[in-house]
Amino acid sequence: MRKSKTLARIRQNQMVRMCALGHFMPFFIKHAAHFGFDCIWLDLEHRNFSDREVQTLLAHSHLHDIDIMVRPATIEKTRLYRYLEDGATGLMIPHVSTPEKAQMLADAVKFPPLGDRGLDGAGLDADYYLGDGDSFVQEANEETFLVVQIETPLAVQNVDAIAAIPGVDGLFVGPGDLGLRLKHETGGMTLESAFERVAESCRRHKKAWGTPVGTPEIMKKRQQQGGQLLNHGGDFGAVMNMLKESAAVFEQNERGSVK
Repeated sequence: MRKSKTLARIRQNQMVRMCALGHFMPFFIKHAAHFGFDCIWLDLEHRNFSDREVQTLLAHSHLHDIDIMVRPATIEKTRLYRYLEDGATGLMIPHVSTPEKAQMLADAVKFPPLGDRGLDGAGLDADYYLGDGDSFVQEANEETFLVVQIETPLAVQNVDAIAAIPGVDGLFVGPGDLGLRLKHETGGMTLESAFERVAESCRRHKKAWGTPVGTPEIMKKRQQQGGQLLNHGGDFGAVMNMLKESAAVFEQNERGSVK
């Protein structure tokens, strides 16, 4: 079974180099691997992909030896572990606010004794042939990961119990959703106090945590707090920046400043 670069870096207490992909761009996977990224966050929650497109991207991740962490648009048990069978290294589930939901997800995507995932063995994760079933089950539990997103004040309140769930490998703070909801809170919780609380619980339970980081300064701050699953960059921002820079060249040329 392919070894996870994300989990290897977590186990070595290193930062995971992660970028995001929200469109069907197989070439992106090759270039992300070439430039030293460990993991691609593939967003199916807010973007539309066909099943065949997802399978194609996952096959490319194995070809170029880079993890893909799928954020699915469903929590249906069989669909979740099909992503793993199709080659996803990890899953990131949005809006996990209770330990009961975290436990349900661990049950869905981990094999016994951690969970209740169904065994197939004919997928890409098993190189299309099960072979030694016991070894595969053990490796699958060790080399695939479940990340749950902390995106509500309730999730922050429950974060210690969520982080304690066996089979939950990491927590990921969604600052957009959490920040939006904190605007309607009256309890005094801030985004920064939420980060501190997540970091403390993950230290206590020896779980990885992370968040998107938009600048080098924010990346350094989250890393100093113990964050390892840090996402910086992706296809959307890259295209926006390229178009902005290209438009500026045209504007400079029209003003006569480019010779």
